[in-house]
Amino acid sequence: MAIDPVCGMEVDEKKAAATSEYEGKAYFFCSLGCKKTFDSDPKKYLEGSSGH
Repeated sequence: MAIDPVCGMEVDEKKAAATSEYEGKAYFFCSLGCKKTFDSDPKKYLEGSSGH
C-alpha cells in the first residue's frame, strides 16, 4: 500500500485512481483531484515527509 501524499489515504498501487512521477519516484493517488493538486506543487506535499 502507498500513502496519497495529498490527503494521506492508503492507496493500493494496483488500483490507484492516478499516479505521478516526481524526481524519479512514483506517487499514487486516491483520485484525479489529488493528483492535480500534487502536480501543481509537489514540493509542498513532500516537505517534511522524508526522514519521519
